[in-house]
Amino acid sequence: MTTLATPDELRSRISACATARGGSARTPDERTVEGTLTAIKSQWFLGGRMVKNNFRCHLDANTRTVRFRETAAETSWGLPPPALTVQTSRQFGSRVNTSRTEKAEGGGGRLEFGQFREDIEKAASDGGWSVVDELV
Repeated sequence: MTTLATPDELRSRISACATARGGSARTPDERTVEGTLTAIKSQWFLGGRMVKNNFRCHLDANTRTVRFRETAAETSWGLPPPALTVQTSRQFGSRVNTSRTEKAEGGGGRLEFGQFREDIEKAASDGGWSVVDELV
């Protein structure tokens, strides 16, 4: 049997999911959790590159629904370090999962776009909430 989570409990669960993945989360208001997961970071003396996974969850307590939005953003400056990148993408209906692994001078990392949504879905369903995609 599922124990129904209050909006405060669900916001805490979502924040914990972000922290567990090495990211940060904030609650700008009582219905929203948003944050950033830095996935790839490389830097050298001529420049650098950073890939972040940004998310936003809007909680509707009346319908017990979480509207979820996820975006990946890449920023580079100067002359980014040379990198070896391997990327795979899978699409199931409207869901896209992308895995990108990068090894570079001065860093690298791994972006698992779509994986964080699964963490949010688990946290929400464990609390009796459902998750829907928020279209941009």
